[in-house]
Amino acid sequence: FKTCPGRVLCKVPCSGEKEVDLAVQSAKAAFKIWSQMSGMERCRVMLEAARIIREQRDEIATMETINNGKSIFEARVDIDVSWQCLEYYAGLAGSLAGEHIQLPGGSFGYTRREPLGVCVGIGAWNYPFQIACWKSGPALACGNAMVFKPSPFTPISVVRLAEIFTEAGVPKGLFNVVQGGAATGQFLCQHPDVAKISFTGSVPTGMKIMEMAAKGIKPVTLELGGKSPLIIFSDADLENAVKGALMANFLTQGEVCCNGTRVFVERKILDSFTKEVVKRTQKIKIGDPLLEDTRMGALINRPHLNRVQGFIKQAKEQGAEVLCGGDLYVPDDPKLKNGYYMHPCVLGNCKDDMTCVKEEIFGPVMAILPFDTEEEVVERANATKFGLAGGVFTRDIQKAHRVVAALKAGMCFINNYNVSPVELPFGGYKSSGFGRENGRAAIEYYSQLKTVCVEMGDVESVF
Repeated sequence: FKTCPGRVLCKVPCSGEKEVDLAVQSAKAAFKIWSQMSGMERCRVMLEAARIIREQRDEIATMETINNGKSIFEARVDIDVSWQCLEYYAGLAGSLAGEHIQLPGGSFGYTRREPLGVCVGIGAWNYPFQIACWKSGPALACGNAMVFKPSPFTPISVVRLAEIFTEAGVPKGLFNVVQGGAATGQFLCQHPDVAKISFTGSVPTGMKIMEMAAKGIKPVTLELGGKSPLIIFSDADLENAVKGALMANFLTQGEVCCNGTRVFVERKILDSFTKEVVKRTQKIKIGDPLLEDTRMGALINRPHLNRVQGFIKQAKEQGAEVLCGGDLYVPDDPKLKNGYYMHPCVLGNCKDDMTCVKEEIFGPVMAILPFDTEEEVVERANATKFGLAGGVFTRDIQKAHRVVAALKAGMCFINNYNVSPVELPFGGYKSSGFGRENGRAAIEYYSQLKTVCVEMGDVESVF
């Protein structure tokens, strides 16, 4: 692989209805084998897959950087999170169990936690390999098979994950990959042998997937967009708050669904915070994502870059002030001249009703908004259709817990941001979706509960 900004890396044929059916039938056959294995047997195979990923970390991270455009530094973190995810669910696989309930007269009942069958995973282009592990980890641990469709913008690295699962010893076809766009996704969602759908992506696409799933009474997990608030109180550690704001806005070129892009700053420290954020933002190293010191790579494609630029133009027209960045970045290296680079942007003089504050930009654009009171900022923070994440920076721990309890968001951070260990559930409120990925909570969404009632005496009949 070499960095090839603006050039075609490979061409992948889209899977049509026939290919989707073949993938589902293959997964269905593998499910019969995998679901009959003990949890400990599944655990050993998943641990082997995690080991392979860990050993090939640098190679897979390089592939992911070329696949997506993010810095190699970040891609390595993504791959570490991926193998940790498989290890975590491997550990849970052997402990999945129901419960025994004693009933009168020696009778009893028990519950069985059973797999669903063939699950569909539909991934996004910002974390291609990691999302595939987040979805396949709990699915496989529970005994399911999975057919996964990556974004057509990032089709490469998930194929490597499928190869790794095969090398680790899963039954042939247990984790299948199909390629394509909306039509392929529709074939998957409407397939009668698909038991569950897990989707990461935009709200409009999530709505369509939910509609299609409803016709087959299929459970769904939707991890959708966000316009998350980051609240910085005047008593916060300023240095830490600035670092948190950068983490909340500029990871993966700002292409992160849970980013805290509405940065509410208590008016007492607005000037000092803004000055420091602008200074740090201007120092972010942009360029070749395969270089070790690069901290911001290229956006995913030209249409998305143009879209982000359009938001900034509209923000200026509506009265926001561009404090830094927002313009295109042209690297000195001639081989990078066609890359989709831009300077990270900080917007000041923002108002709650501006488009740049209300809509998800999904790019490196931070909007700073002043506030005066805790009650006011909580109300403003919640005044959005989204509810994926939220963050609070303060030295007052009682206030921190009080504010996150009031935020209508599924993932909240106190004095940090964008820290998502696999042990903790991840998912949103409101239009940001429902269901959870990661943690023990994900087991609930990849399994079903069967209740068995055993009568030890004669049947009590009213007839």
